[in-house]
Amino acid sequence: MAVWDDLTGQADAIAIFRAAAERPGAVATLERPDTATDAAPGAPASTATPSAATPSTSDSMTHAWLITGPPGSGRSNLAFAFATALLSPGTPQGDETTKKLVDARTHPDLTVLSTEGVIIKMDSVKEAVARSQYSPSVGRYRVVVVEDADRMVERTSNVLLKALEEPPERTVWILCAPSEADLLPTIRSRVRTVRLRVPSIDDVAALLIRRTGVDPGVAEQAARQAQSHIGMALRLATNAEARARREETLRAALGLTGISKAVNAAARLLAIAGDDAKAITLERDATEREGVLRSLGVEPGQSVPPALRGQIKNLEDDQKRRATRSLRDGIDRILVDLTSLYRDVMMVQLGRENTIINRELTSELRQAAAACGPAATVATMDAIALARQRIEANVAPALALEAMLVSMIRR
Repeated sequence: MAVWDDLTGQADAIAIFRAAAERPGAVATLERPDTATDAAPGAPASTATPSAATPSTSDSMTHAWLITGPPGSGRSNLAFAFATALLSPGTPQGDETTKKLVDARTHPDLTVLSTEGVIIKMDSVKEAVARSQYSPSVGRYRVVVVEDADRMVERTSNVLLKALEEPPERTVWILCAPSEADLLPTIRSRVRTVRLRVPSIDDVAALLIRRTGVDPGVAEQAARQAQSHIGMALRLATNAEARARREETLRAALGLTGISKAVNAAARLLAIAGDDAKAITLERDATEREGVLRSLGVEPGQSVPPALRGQIKNLEDDQKRRATRSLRDGIDRILVDLTSLYRDVMMVQLGRENTIINRELTSELRQAAAACGPAATVATMDAIALARQRIEANVAPALALEAMLVSMIRR
């Protein structure tokens, strides 16, 4: 099975990367913005003239790529598929051994720069840049994948920029971000951009069935409720508790009748986000701790020697940072779900019920649509967007949620 076979909904982007991986020889360096390769029909392309060092065709291999697309469109999956194709000896279709090493992030010629905190640290970028200078040890290239490249502050991005300006001959950078606007213009000028489209619900449902074997009805519901976000769809399809928490969230928003209920609902939404974050992180934290203790030679149940406590403390600090990000991501997922809810209310008000996302709540949506006009629904959606902005700006989530829900009360 080719490494591309497990991807979905991005045929145009896959064709670009497949063709680039099949081209032999050293990579070319982009000296100025190249004509952006756009995987989405109708999107504008750059009219900048490529330099002499810039490959002239869209399937040429270059030293730096940027994969953009909305959350859940499969940016990271495509990046690691491309990395597998580049690292596989003899075949750009990806051999099984290389795929397993890339999936485990243990391939000697692969460096992954990511974060489970809010931002990517400067030290992590410096380490990745240093590793990018090494020659490949077993493959054709050395590949550096930067997940969530938008999580770098400006001074950290400038460290990455220097590496992109003077890359080694056989090093390939693959950056992932929601959009080009999330990166510095100087970085955008050193990469070739491939934009992903939002996969269709049918494509995501087919992927869920192929990967997990879930019932087609459950797969369609999960893909629809996740709005084609692949990672969230996988979670909804395989976790009944996650589906129940999502439904509770939407019903809580629809049941607001007064300020006291809004305040209580805000506390409950925060608790739901916390429960969801814990479900994701607890098992992983325990597995990580067990693995670290085993590597340090500490037997189960044995107290940690004082000389090793610093390493355990570092692990616990990393896990706390991951828990903070997981909580913020959980709150953001709730706000995205609420946006879909009131988008559905608007569709009912406009007579477009065939396009609603949360079909399981059709009767409740009709009641909410009858309680106010489209202008009030738009105001509610604006309140949700404002809450997201406030939380992103480090306003206390409880306060942001309370203010949002109070403004959503329907009298």
